Amino acid sequence: MTRYLIVLALLLCLGSLHSPARGASATPHPSAPGPKDKCPVCGMFVKKYPSWVATVAFKDGSHAWFDGAKDLFTYLGTPQRYTPGRTAAMVDRLWVKDYYSLQPIDAKTAYYVIGSKVYGPMGHELIPFKRLDDAREFMLDHQGTQIIRYGDVTPTLLKTLE
Repeated sequence: MTRYLIVLALLLCLGSLHSPARGASATPHPSAPGPKDKCPVCGMFVKKYPSWVATVAFKDGSHAWFDGAKDLFTYLGTPQRYTPGRTAAMVDRLWVKDYYSLQPIDAKTAYYVIGSKVYGPMGHELIPFKRLDDAREFMLDHQGTQIIRYGDVTPTLLKTLE
């Protein structure tokens, strides 16, 4: 009987790991843009700039891709302006690419260097890092002016990057 209960408990635990109730937020990495996917903010083909791709995953499982963190943040301010029918409440996950590793990282926990001499596809950019030490090193090496976090990005700050 004890063995039966242990097996049952294991099956229940394993089943909960793959449960649809976990939703799209359980997705560890974003999907990649296709050759025809365009940034909804600037209209550039995103696949041409794989090192800079930022991604929004919506709760319905669809995605929007951007050619950098700056356009991602611009979009988040007014998604309905760029994709009619979409709202901020529909957003599930956000990713940016770590500048050094080029791996997708959670945009809400990333460190961003601004004011550096490194430009993205649309010019001045928020340069994302997973680790604070990497952001500090980059800032020193590339004359960055500040390290900020997700909550520090405002429309006024984005205007300074235009």
